[in-house]
Amino acid sequence: MVKKKILIVEDEEDIRRLITMYLNKRYDVVTIVDGNDVLDAVKQTKPDLILLDIMLPGKSGIEICADLREYDQETPILFLSAKREFEDKIQGLDTGADDYITKPFDPGELVARIQANLRRHDVLDTQNTQPENVLTAGDLEIDLNSFTLRKKGKTLHLFAKEMQLLLVLARHPNQVLSMEQLYDNVWGTDRFGDLKTVSVHISNLRKKIEEDPAKPAYIQTVRGFGYKFSNLS
Repeated sequence: MVKKKILIVEDEEDIRRLITMYLNKRYDVVTIVDGNDVLDAVKQTKPDLILLDIMLPGKSGIEICADLREYDQETPILFLSAKREFEDKIQGLDTGADDYITKPFDPGELVARIQANLRRHDVLDTQNTQPENVLTAGDLEIDLNSFTLRKKGKTLHLFAKEMQLLLVLARHPNQVLSMEQLYDNVWGTDRFGDLKTVSVHISNLRKKIEEDPAKPAYIQTVRGFGYKFSNLS
């Protein structure tokens, strides 16, 4: 069985060695130190998942993530950072990262996050081979074959986690889903996860699909319970 390939971008040697030690038995691990080398490394190694430190020599992880998303919108990217402020997490997720884990971290948690993100990505790849099917909701059309979103015929760009979140909501119209349910369905690691990640992605999704994100028509907040999707059909 071919091992999944993990690219680790981390300049702290002790952390890099620790991560490599935990991942080596399960995955094919590639490591680099300099942020300026990341895009070339991705093109050469074609990793299945990228662990990306935010504080790097050369380009920062935030800048690198933005560059990577211009080249590849699908490969899961997990940020590693000593920054714990929620604003830092928002900035990281806004650039297209799929998940965010703060240092120091439990190696078991890191492995669980990696496994969950790889599983979700594999599910999308499997579904992408199915016959074409379109899910419609109001002015929105979600192509379940190519995983593209159109609004009034215009294609909208969504990151992978945003699309996964939209699919969970759209497949359960008018049903209230808690943040825990959404996190478990999209990230799959409810035991470890930061539920604020859900609210960040909901906010980003609203900016892209709503006419007025401050008064959302599609993704509505049900205070004290979670979110529900109105298909407006």
